[in-house]
Amino acid sequence: MNSITVHYLNMFLGIGAILLQLFSFVALATLFFGDKKAKFLEYIDKHFLVIGLLISLFALFFSLVYSEVINFAPCYLCWWQRVFVYPLVFMFAVALWHKDKKVLRYSLPLVAIGFCISAYHNLRYYFGENTNAPCDSSGVSCYQQLVSEFHNYISIPMLALTGLFALLTLCLVVHFRSKHIEK
Repeated sequence: MNSITVHYLNMFLGIGAILLQLFSFVALATLFFGDKKAKFLEYIDKHFLVIGLLISLFALFFSLVYSEVINFAPCYLCWWQRVFVYPLVFMFAVALWHKDKKVLRYSLPLVAIGFCISAYHNLRYYFGENTNAPCDSSGVSCYQQLVSEFHNYISIPMLALTGLFALLTLCLVVHFRSKHIEK
């Protein structure tokens, strides 16, 4: 891929990430401070499996595009995040096929652990010592700024954190909304 195509891909994903962050913050604000019977939360609850599959599928696809097509080598923290994201595609696909919302029990631990790794990765990336020295024996640095859009706000670690945050938000909405409706 040429640099102009990569730039437009980064912009597309950056805008998508910002929209997904807004979606997640509105959903959490509505869940914890608004009406738990709001149409917005009802929509998320009803389409939880489709939304979860789409987010995890986009995360899988674009992480592979960056590493296999554009040839951006992933650091070891990116690899660990992938360990927790990639199975979610299959879990949500099977759950959607069977219309089984109990996938929440199995996906939430993966999402939570992946989110914690991603949050740590972002802390290191944005507030660390910011060197290009390799983080491990692979020779890849977690600090490389391979993607830097919107004044360095959107990066590969931020894209990963956004996807995991959105998945975590979905899980929390379905979990807490179902508990509220049971009462």
